[in-house]
Amino acid sequence: MNVRPNRYDFSPMHEALAKRIEDGFLVMAATVVLEGQDVVDLHLAGHRDREAGASIALDSIYRIYSNTKPITSVAAMTLWEAGKFDLDDPVEKHLPALSGLTVLREGATDAADAEPLDTPPTVRQLMCHNAGFSYGFLMESPVDALYQAEGLLTGRLSLTEMVERLGKLPLARRPGKRFQYSVATDVLARLVEVWSGQRFGDYLAASIFEPLGMVDTGFHVPAAKHGRFCANYAPVDPLDPLKPGIVAAPESLGGGYLEPKPFQSGGGGLVSTVGDYTRFVQMLMGDGALGDTRILDAATLAEMRRNQLPDGVAVEFPMWVMPDTVFGLGFAIKTAPAAGEPDVAVGEYHWGGMAGTHSWMSPAAGIAGIIFTQRLPGFWHPFSQDFKRLVYQAVC
Repeated sequence: MNVRPNRYDFSPMHEALAKRIEDGFLVMAATVVLEGQDVVDLHLAGHRDREAGASIALDSIYRIYSNTKPITSVAAMTLWEAGKFDLDDPVEKHLPALSGLTVLREGATDAADAEPLDTPPTVRQLMCHNAGFSYGFLMESPVDALYQAEGLLTGRLSLTEMVERLGKLPLARRPGKRFQYSVATDVLARLVEVWSGQRFGDYLAASIFEPLGMVDTGFHVPAAKHGRFCANYAPVDPLDPLKPGIVAAPESLGGGYLEPKPFQSGGGGLVSTVGDYTRFVQMLMGDGALGDTRILDAATLAEMRRNQLPDGVAVEFPMWVMPDTVFGLGFAIKTAPAAGEPDVAVGEYHWGGMAGTHSWMSPAAGIAGIIFTQRLPGFWHPFSQDFKRLVYQAVC
């Protein structure tokens, strides 16, 4: 990866990450800063595998979990450009298995307390987590136990099988009423299969990975690359996840990645390298193009960066609300700068994964940042917010 000479001082950010590793909060960190499409900083610190004493490298492979979602959303919008669907199409138009859905009654405490749905969810609502589905592991609705009982995210089902089982379960909320982080992007992945006539991973490879040269991104780590796969880590005290100290995490989480599995999760199934993901972000920073390769039209990407939630609907999770944030088609969008950030942070669009991968793009500032580590749970942790704040301070 070529790093363009520049006048910025990123040493405070490097030192902050070094301190996180020294304190035992992280094992590794790989960061990239872009100005426009140019890499102006690349920083690698720590170990790919602490126990083996293996240092992190540019080609180390990470579980990117929900950093998969922006890729899935981009794939869907390539098919929207091809005229395969309208954003306000009912999902059931393309997935009959989701016809006749029911929904929990308001205030229900039992998943059996459901009623017919009068207005079905749309593709637009899927893409901004406003369609009424739940996720199964956040335990914010009585239907979550049903998701777990049906094994929706174990990796053992195909996308077709997951959608068929999902169609027999009630929605957690009426579509359009609340942001609820959910399996919606996995449903979107199944729609990509229907619209393209290809298996989801094959379409991603043909439409995004191969054109952008993302050679190490996929749904499992081939045997020849096992030696580049990062170890995964978890807090030493699960009840206090911000406490320093981490231990090796079980490899089974997410269904495992060392062998192919039936479930190609659009919501969280990919592995990638920081180099590969940088090429994806460079494409976004290029308004849908990287060099001579165009993935999306600039107008399409602009629509993805526009708030799609109804007025008054916040981006919220079971225990907290993401401050000053709305949601577009596959990305969260910042409506006010965080503490220590400049005003040009407004309009930044971003998302991350639960093992500590996070990417953000700021059109107004003309910069982007990528930070990859492997620490569960890791999205929206202080280290990723410190990284972003220190990058803004260095450049702006």
